[in-house]
Parts: sequence; structure tokens; C-alpha cells
Amino acid sequence: VLGSSPVTIVVTPEANTWDIDTWDIDSSSRPGSGQFADWDEMPEPRQPAQIPRDVLNRPPKELKRLAREGCWATSPAGRAWLYPRLIQRVSCRLVTPDALVYRDVAGRLFGKPSVSSHPLPEFLEGCPVPTYRLNPRGVTALKKILICVGALFPDITHSPLLPALAALLLHYSEDEAQCFESISRLIASNAPGYIDQSFLAHQASCMTFGDLANKHCPAAHKLIAGAADSVLEVYSEWLSWLFPGLPFAYAVRVLDVFLLEGQKVLYRIALALLKQFRLSVTPAGLEGADVKAELREFARNIAEHVTVDKLLERAFGIRLFSRKEIWLLQMANRKALVERGITVVQRRPSFHLAVDMQNFSSSTVTAQEMRLVWSWIPERFSLFPPLLLFSTSEDGCSLQRFYTCCEGYEPTVLLIKTTEGEVCGAFLSSDWSERKKSGATSGFFGTGECFVFTVRPEAERYEWVFIKKPELAKAVPRSRQRSPSPAPESLLGSSRDSSSPNHLAVPSPQRKGRLSPFLAIRHFLLPSKTASMFMSGSRDGIVIGEGG
Repeated sequence: VLGSSPVTIVVTPEANTWDIDTWDIDSSSRPGSGQFADWDEMPEPRQPAQIPRDVLNRPPKELKRLAREGCWATSPAGRAWLYPRLIQRVSCRLVTPDALVYRDVAGRLFGKPSVSSHPLPEFLEGCPVPTYRLNPRGVTALKKILICVGALFPDITHSPLLPALAALLLHYSEDEAQCFESISRLIASNAPGYIDQSFLAHQASCMTFGDLANKHCPAAHKLIAGAADSVLEVYSEWLSWLFPGLPFAYAVRVLDVFLLEGQKVLYRIALALLKQFRLSVTPAGLEGADVKAELREFARNIAEHVTVDKLLERAFGIRLFSRKEIWLLQMANRKALVERGITVVQRRPSFHLAVDMQNFSSSTVTAQEMRLVWSWIPERFSLFPPLLLFSTSEDGCSLQRFYTCCEGYEPTVLLIKTTEGEVCGAFLSSDWSERKKSGATSGFFGTGECFVFTVRPEAERYEWVFIKKPELAKAVPRSRQRSPSPAPESLLGSSRDSSSPNHLAVPSPQRKGRLSPFLAIRHFLLPSKTASMFMSGSRDGIVIGEGG
């Protein structure tokens, strides 16, 4: 029995949809390379594959470059040869259903009759199922593959990406069994980063995308925060901008690099889409508009704005965190969702995750201004409503009283209103009680997630400069680095620079394996000696950041 959200079969590019409760399975599909797609109706040019003979022996970095540059972009035959071989390289669980298992299960499920009806896999509830350029035989094959996935992977409870991947791979599969085996290996991958398989994992990735958009697309983020009731709800659709949002020619180029680089590629391309969206709209144009619908429409018509080659070029020009850092951030977001009551087996939330700021009241900022500030803080914290700890109108102007009220809480948001009516503030990632660790001296603490901001007269956020421009670290003399990040050696357990007990050296951005100072130490269980220092508090005052 399905809930209120039926599965939708999206037939692209005509954009027709079928709302159905069961799929009629035609068992007459026949094997043969390219049998599932209407290749003659595709406008994209087809040329012989220009794939080097030793392509699979190339170093991973070289292979990624070839995929990014579209080495096999114009050759369906090239993709049909390469895709299964790339997927065979994916390390996966020891017992993973393969083509032989599929043939056995499909034979038992669908039997001899020409048509039989079967219930939909529950993990598809509320998920669009794009068909792209599949012909009727391909649509039938896709249905059978997804039903068998549901039968053989009962732990999958929610997976918006899975049907789109199956549909795209089917275009280049010699039969249903090969496509099923490819999907199975991606599902059973030992390394995280291919297919989210629960609502908890999917929502954590949506929050992670929100964190990345906050960092890398500040102008677009500010635009959306000003136009949408909930930024989190807008970013919860980020994956649908790509699948089924992008046209087939764009989607399959994304697949080329995804098979080699995993989910990080999807973040990159969605961020590039968001940047491009910002260039194509104005704040006035979004006023009163449905931002989610506008983004879906923009992705669907992306060819009017940028070529697929230029989109990929811009996507890979974004300096993202490492896979490990993104995974740590995703785990922190997952932990926050669990604290809000989301479970692994839950298919959809029974309540809105976004914080409603309509009832927020303050003499310092309006509800609309606070909603913007709340959109700037890391997603895992923005799930929770603000709790007032200290106010000069109620608690007086004693700095010691301020410390007493705020100690034991992290993170905190500081809002300051001047006598001229201007409003500024800071997001503070660490507990103010950490100032006591320096004894009588005024020591620095905090992490690279700290930032300062203005609300009036202009709303603007100012982050740690090295997050956006790590190359500047090379130009700063070691003696002047007040708010630096952990040195690479400190991550391996070595001691700090003894000549500067309160200052750590900024690592070279090229240093392999380093962890970004963006990460909050406590939330990622990193050693305390990796702490960066961005806040300071004493009897005389507080300091956040530094001049220059």
C-alpha cells in the first residue's frame, strides 16, 4: 500500500507523466545492443568512438580528464563498451547480485505470460522515474530492473537517484541483466558516495549541498534566502535539478564523470547550475515566484544558457573540500537529523524540517532578517530553532554576565545593534567556556566555521578568507598568522610550533590528505590540537577574527 505520493514515470522530453499503482510487465523484450533506446530520434551527433585502446590502463587522474573533456561523449558504442568495464572496477560487497541472479529472479517474478502485474518497489514512493530516450521496450525493461532491485535490496527505503541511473545505463546496456548488475555494484559499493539508499542519507546530502552552496555560491544563496520561505526545502530538490531535470545530452555527460568520481561530481555540477541560475535572474524577477519551480525550469532549459562543456568546466573550477571532508560534513548533518527524530527506516518526514521564523520576535532584527542569518549558519544547526541565552535589555551590560549566560552552549549567534540602528553580528562555533583554557592570558579558540556579518544597512557575510582563497596562506608570514588552520603534521599527532604556542601554521592547499579548517573539531571528533583559532574572550572584551 503506497502513501499519498504515487510513483511518477517521467517520459522525457515530452514531459508526459503516468501515475500508476502497478506496472504491467511485458516479458517479450529481446536482447541486442542498443535495443532499448530510440537512437534515430536523438538530435545529438553520433561519431565513432575516439577512445584510446589503453584507456583502462591510464592513471585515474588521466581517465578523469578524458571523461571531463567528453572523450566518449559522441559515441553510444563507446559508452556501451566502457560503462560496464568502469563499473566492474567499483569495489563492492562480497555477495552482490549479478546478471545471473537477475535472470533467475526475473524469470521467477515475471514468468512465461506475456504480461503480468507487480507492485511497485516502496523505495520509489515520491521519486520521479525518468525514461529519457528509452523506447517502449526500454521502459518495460526499466520497470523489471527496478522491481528486481526492490526484491533483492530490501534495505533500500528511499533513493531518488537510483531510477535515473538505471534509465541512463539501460541506454547503453546489451540486455536487462547487464544493466541490473551495473546498478547492483553501485548500490553495494564499499566506498560511500554513489547512491543514497534511505531518506536519512538523502536528506543529509541535501543539507551538505546547502552547506556547500552557502560557502561557494553566496550570491545565489542570498538571492534564494530572500525569495523562498525555506532555503532547506529549496536545496532538498538539488538532486532533481540534475536527474531528471537536465536534458539527456547533459545528464549522460554527468554520468560519464559520476562513474569515475562519485557523488562529489553531482555536488559540483549542481553548484555550477546554481551559479548560472544567479546570473540569469534578478531579485525582482524572483519576488513572489516559486523558487523551486524556477530552478526546475532553469535546469530543463539549461541549453539556452550554457553548453554542457562550459557547465562542466565551471563545475570543476569550483575548489571543493576533499571527499573525506564532505563525508565528515555529511555524517555531522546525519547526526543532526537523527536528533530531530529522522530514522534510517523512515521514508518521508512526518514534520517540516525547516525552522519557522514567522513567530520569531526580537528588538534587534526582524523575522525576515533572522531568516537570512539562519540561512548562513551550517545546515546541521539551522534545523533547530534559536534559543535566547542573553540580552542586554534583560540581563544588563556586564561582560561576565554575558559569559555566564552563554557558557555550555555551542554554537551561538551574536547579534549587536548600534545606537545608530546598524546591526552586525557573528556565528561562533565554539563554547565561550574554552576561553578559560588559556588561564589568565587571552587565548584564541574556535574553528574555521566562525564568521562575522552585517544585517543593516546592508546584509553581508564575511568568512575566513583562507576558505575561499587558500593560496593567500602562502603569502602570509608565519609570525602574522593569527587565526590559522591546523598544520598538516598536527593531524598526524606531532606537536605544535614551540615558538608560537597560540598560533598554528597554515598548511599548503596542495598537501594531500589534510583536513580543512572549515571542519568543526568537536563535531568531527578530531584531536583538539587541530583546532583553529578565531575567537577570544577576556575581562576586557571579545575578539572575533582579526584586522586585515
